[in-house]
Amino acid sequence: MPRRRRIAIVANTSWYLYNFRATLMRALREAGHDVVAIAPTDGFSAKIAEEGFVHRHFPLDPAGTNPLCELGSVLALRRLLRDERIDMVLSFTPKGNIYSGLVLHRHMRFIANVSGLGRAFANGSRLEWLMGFLFRRALGRACAVLFQNGDDMQLLVANRIVGESTAFRIPGSGVDLQKFVPRDEKPDRTEPGLVFLLFARLLRAKGVGYYAEAARRIKARHPDMVFRVLGPLEPSSAGVPERALRSWEQEGIIEYVGVANDVRPHLANTDCVVLPTYYREGVPRSLLEAAAMSKPLVTTDVAGSRDAVEDGITGFLCRAQDTDSLVASLEKFIALPPAERLEMGQRGRAKMEAEFDEKFVIDRYLDLVSKTVP
Repeated sequence: MPRRRRIAIVANTSWYLYNFRATLMRALREAGHDVVAIAPTDGFSAKIAEEGFVHRHFPLDPAGTNPLCELGSVLALRRLLRDERIDMVLSFTPKGNIYSGLVLHRHMRFIANVSGLGRAFANGSRLEWLMGFLFRRALGRACAVLFQNGDDMQLLVANRIVGESTAFRIPGSGVDLQKFVPRDEKPDRTEPGLVFLLFARLLRAKGVGYYAEAARRIKARHPDMVFRVLGPLEPSSAGVPERALRSWEQEGIIEYVGVANDVRPHLANTDCVVLPTYYREGVPRSLLEAAAMSKPLVTTDVAGSRDAVEDGITGFLCRAQDTDSLVASLEKFIALPPAERLEMGQRGRAKMEAEFDEKFVIDRYLDLVSKTVP
């Protein structure tokens, strides 16, 4: 009989835990474990509690850099793990991984999930050395480090930040293939041209500006094309300024449709999902969800994003931070006959079924949790 454990799930937002890790939390509970969600309180904390999980507030600013505030967050997490009598920590997001690894009590076991190294490990980043040092200290205490793409795993293993014996590859965060399914109908479809959609947190690094410029060029040649943006504005300096978004709207090149708790109706009314991100992703969940609904993809040839696409088969890859390359990929898609666009989407769904089923991720976690020696 597997040992019952009290497991903390740590991340930098409750929104992340509810939207990306609720299935894992349910699976752990069904396996007989006690699950405690540890993340800053936000609008999704109550939803986590409604699912029957203990939620503990973690005072953390995901984008904060004040050393005293960060130290306060580290000490608060240490107290939370002690007070909740945690004996295993599953961490997500960069600060969740680093701070969890730094504050482990001696009896605790630790599994970290590296969803993408982001801007800190971009070429020439001044943060690269510091992040390498922190990752080495924190992840060196993990019994397993799960990587969502092979590029990140190779980088950290090659730099001896993570040991080869503790590094494991998983298919992103996976996608719920029962929830995200193809829809034949296109409700309320009135657009004469193709509809493109970028849905993500509106960070500059997601390539929103390149998307807008590509839309400007495409619409100059194909006025009927529709370019939509879905996602929350980011108030920090890393976010796309609201004034820029409104300017694009007034110019008529972008339609901003706000935020949505359920993106499926928007995906059903979309012909192609675009993500011109230019930093290291895990495997972007937006691409997996879109492909699961048989939507072709256009994204950049960067770590993580390229894993979700077979170039020319399930979508198109373009160069990062290169509007000309993005426009060329969009033009390729526009030039496809409707039947080929349909087949491209169907091949994307087949790829999700073969490689990115969320069940693969859940099974790996359950296996690691059951085998980890307390």
